[in-house]
Amino acid sequence: MQPAQSKLSLRLRTALLSCTILLILYTIPLAAQDSKAENPANGNANSQETSAQNLPTASRGLHLGPGDLVEISAYNVPELNTKARVTSKGDIYFPFIGYTHVAGLTVEEAQTLVEKRLGEFLKNPQVSLFVAEYTSQGASVLGEVNRPGVYPVLGEQHLFDLISAAGGTSEKAGHSITVTHRSAPDQPITVALSRNLTDKTESNVAVLPGDTVIVHKADIVYVVGEVGRPSALLMDTGGLTVLKAIALAGGTTRTAKLGGVKILRKTPTGMEETPLQLKKILSAKAPDPVLIADDILIVPSSFGKILAGRSLEAAMQSATMVSVLAIP
Repeated sequence: MQPAQSKLSLRLRTALLSCTILLILYTIPLAAQDSKAENPANGNANSQETSAQNLPTASRGLHLGPGDLVEISAYNVPELNTKARVTSKGDIYFPFIGYTHVAGLTVEEAQTLVEKRLGEFLKNPQVSLFVAEYTSQGASVLGEVNRPGVYPVLGEQHLFDLISAAGGTSEKAGHSITVTHRSAPDQPITVALSRNLTDKTESNVAVLPGDTVIVHKADIVYVVGEVGRPSALLMDTGGLTVLKAIALAGGTTRTAKLGGVKILRKTPTGMEETPLQLKKILSAKAPDPVLIADDILIVPSSFGKILAGRSLEAAMQSATMVSVLAIP
């Protein structure tokens, strides 16, 4: 009897052990479900953390503002996918929840807010928010650039980045740029610029959203009258003197009146005329004046030289006629 009882006892112990194992395996998932039910915030936090990780790096930390175009989609509910532009009051419209104020919020915060409000109508909604156009996060690039407009400032941006995005400076661009920060509109910063941007790396200042960049037109000097190529000349940073301007305009003609050259300059009281002794300037007996923006350098005609030229021309014609008539 003892062996039979021993065998029966072994079977009972085995059966009890199997029941215990099954009970443990059954209770573990139930406990996990109860824990999730008691702490729904944990599940939302995890989903929010996942949504935040899925956001583009450039979008994190940027704040929404009026004019931004936002694309919103709800997981498994394609009927709710929509595009909305932030209104001047800082609101966006989304089905079911209506207008929601998002101005000043980051993309992650706005996404969480839409999920929370949509949760009143849907069970555990998963919302994805993407900014298609960051109008409020742009900087205006104006003046002498090839493509003036508003360009996005995402992440860390500098002046040369925006000028390059605007197609570079135009042929009429000068060497001066004004950067006005939105936070200090009454304190514009003037930056010196060279034709080769890499020559002055210290001019590559940081540009923030809402800033305005103006590339100023180059100063111009006009040279007219008895010169080879009457034209408007762009001034260099170092200034433009009378002799340099005349040289760039092709020099004086043979009928130019060197003693009658003058500068017309606009002053607060009107146009001011300054006579020049070009002969003395050419012979280094008088200083070579520096011209300023919008100066007009006039090289008049010498009537004596014109008459002398005509007389010489008439004499040449008469001599030619005599020579022709003398031919037998």
